[in-house]
Amino acid sequence: MPIDTRHSPPQRKMLNEHHNMRFISQATRNTFAIILAGGRGTRLRQLTDFRAKPAVPFAGKFRIVDFTLSNCVNSGIRKIGVATQYKANSLIRHIQRGWSFLDGRFDEFIQLLPAQQQIDETQWYQGTADAVFQNLHFLRRYQPQYVLIVAGDHIYKMDYGRMLASHIEHQADMSVACIDVPLAEAREFGVMGIDGDDRVIDFVEKPQQPPSIPGQPDRALASMGVYIFNAQFLFDQLQRDATTPGSSRDFGKDIIPHIVPRHRVYAHRFADSCIGSVSSGQNPYWRDVGTIDAYWEANMEMTKVTPELNLYDNNWPIWTYQEQLPPAKFVFDDDGRRGQAIDSMVSGGCIISGAKVKRSLLFSSVHVHSWASVTDSVLLPGVDVGRRAVLRRCVIDKSVRIPDGMQIGVDPEEDRRRFYVSPGGVVLVTSEMLGQGAAAPE
Repeated sequence: MPIDTRHSPPQRKMLNEHHNMRFISQATRNTFAIILAGGRGTRLRQLTDFRAKPAVPFAGKFRIVDFTLSNCVNSGIRKIGVATQYKANSLIRHIQRGWSFLDGRFDEFIQLLPAQQQIDETQWYQGTADAVFQNLHFLRRYQPQYVLIVAGDHIYKMDYGRMLASHIEHQADMSVACIDVPLAEAREFGVMGIDGDDRVIDFVEKPQQPPSIPGQPDRALASMGVYIFNAQFLFDQLQRDATTPGSSRDFGKDIIPHIVPRHRVYAHRFADSCIGSVSSGQNPYWRDVGTIDAYWEANMEMTKVTPELNLYDNNWPIWTYQEQLPPAKFVFDDDGRRGQAIDSMVSGGCIISGAKVKRSLLFSSVHVHSWASVTDSVLLPGVDVGRRAVLRRCVIDKSVRIPDGMQIGVDPEEDRRRFYVSPGGVVLVTSEMLGQGAAAPE
């Protein structure tokens, strides 16, 4: 329900209260969520050399997967499976440490589902649909009425309960969450063609000529990779697809195109279930931080005075593993050697020792030494910045030690000889690039 600025203040207050309601019900309790967290994340370059994309740190203290997991828990969906595959060690460790608070005695749990070659002993997960198919025995054990399937590598806040209520209201076999995007950008997504009632009548994966929204010729509905199925319907479709020759075992490429012309599939507009953005008059916040430029920009957004994504919302908290660390510390107050941070986010355990940090995001236990300068940069946990070092428009990976006096982000040609420089000019630095060996990606 997008906010119309023509509404009177009482009407806007009522709409805001509607968007603050949680749609927890017996239906959410009877829903099983599968989070697909096995992606390689190759577009993040060396940042995913030793970790899966969902395990990449984000916003100072979180991992990308924390946002999807928090959406499930906050929506009242407490039976959750996390399908892992590539470079999953740090992801598994994070979930074991930070997400063990659900009580299995009440059928509330987060269960890791690593690729185990359970169906075919010669193959791992072949596609998104195969990742669910190989865990059908686990799903059936809990006899869910509905199955929620979500990608674990996007940043957003969404009440899946609202989407489930819409799914039930439409008597749908399947519902697909969609974002409203400009037609020119829709070529990068799976796009829904819909009728006037939001029933999906066509689905095209990354089309050159995307179908537009009825009445909005310059806009399209793009799939978010968030699906709700009636459980038995999903099981039947997965069994059918598993025996179909030539199938790539993928929801976007195989499952959805098959069922759209044959069954009841509805598009659910993200604006109707997003948390925070719509009620405050902003556009719904959803980010795919799949490239170094997108990752850097999304983290930089967090340092703004009023970022689009509200991390300070007690009504919809983002849960994570909370390491016990001392508060951030700023020391020295001499001219030219003053410990300070401006328009920045600084996490616990950090020490800014006579250095200047500006428009930057520092994860936990970062140490910036005297006379150093950090500007427009993202420093992951445990980074150590030496004296008089200069960092500009950088992403510095975990535990990197920046030598005294080193300048990064100042001379693009010099940076390209040593590091990865993105198309947008962001410099990615890892321990291996500096000859320090590979840091354990915890």
